[in-house]
Amino acid sequence: MSQNRIEWIDLVRAIAILTVLYIHATDGIYIISSDAIMNYTLFSRVFQFASLFIGRIGVPFFLMITGYLLLDRSYNDERVRKFWKNNCKGLIIVTIIWSAIYAVTILYVSLFSTNVNTIEAGNLFFSHMWYMPMIIGMYLSLPFVATALEHFKPETINQAAIVFSLLAFLLPFISLLLDMEGIRNINIQFCLGFSGGIYGIYIILGWLVKKGQFKKYSSNSFRLLAIVSFLITVLFQYYTYIRGYNFLLWYEFPFILTGSIALFELCSRREKVRGFRGVQFLSKYSFAVFLIHNLFRIPLLPLVVFLPFTEPVKAIILWILLIIFSYLGAAIVYRIPQFGKFILYMR
Repeated sequence: MSQNRIEWIDLVRAIAILTVLYIHATDGIYIISSDAIMNYTLFSRVFQFASLFIGRIGVPFFLMITGYLLLDRSYNDERVRKFWKNNCKGLIIVTIIWSAIYAVTILYVSLFSTNVNTIEAGNLFFSHMWYMPMIIGMYLSLPFVATALEHFKPETINQAAIVFSLLAFLLPFISLLLDMEGIRNINIQFCLGFSGGIYGIYIILGWLVKKGQFKKYSSNSFRLLAIVSFLITVLFQYYTYIRGYNFLLWYEFPFILTGSIALFELCSRREKVRGFRGVQFLSKYSFAVFLIHNLFRIPLLPLVVFLPFTEPVKAIILWILLIIFSYLGAAIVYRIPQFGKFILYMR
């Protein structure tokens, strides 16, 4: 460890933000290119599907880190109020500020760039902000969840997590398969409101990793699970594509769940991380980069999309540029006295 930091947690956080930037770069290129390109090559299409799996790992990683770090604590009335003050209050203020920043930016773009589709620009600008109200809601409930967990054995919570996962991930997948086969409007009514839904399950899984509930399984088993999850996700997307079915890969897809928990558990078994200084830098600015990166994606997209390369190459170029500009921008803003840390929610 370095200065009491958990090295593998910093590694996971760094991977998470890099995958978020990656999916936003890839999505941006393919969304714009789809207006001009009717049929991608097979390699280009498979690259897109593989990229979606890689990019969807980021949010589960962030949520599992939250469960790992914040659920294994004791809370009383005073600590709950302190937790809310130190975490939720700041997140709410930062969300409002950055929503305003993006709204003003879209207004500026619409006024001075008449050839820009403001609806598409707005979707691109705000494509990541859905995460903020979700994580605020999770933070508001965390102290109560942590208190409840203290009264149960990890084995009991593990069993509950399995049941909840079947309801939240498997049943919607079955409904999806039926819908693809023309059996429509099959909707099994159940409510997982108090569990936090799929996002709450990811948080609980992080806590279960900390409690060592998966240590009895070998690392090779988790490597195999991650590979199988990746392959099934890519093949399923390709299958829906050739069927002409409009499928959106999201976090309730069961193989995003299995792939992300397998990779998270594997990372948790690393005692040391090579190049930790670089990893620590990426981790330190991860949330700041999450907030700021879409300010760079919009102006960079039209520059990169017209480069004389294939879509996969352009996506990689945009991803690298996003990393450079976002981290540079975050580092500069962070150094503004009495402002940088607050606006970027850096602790």
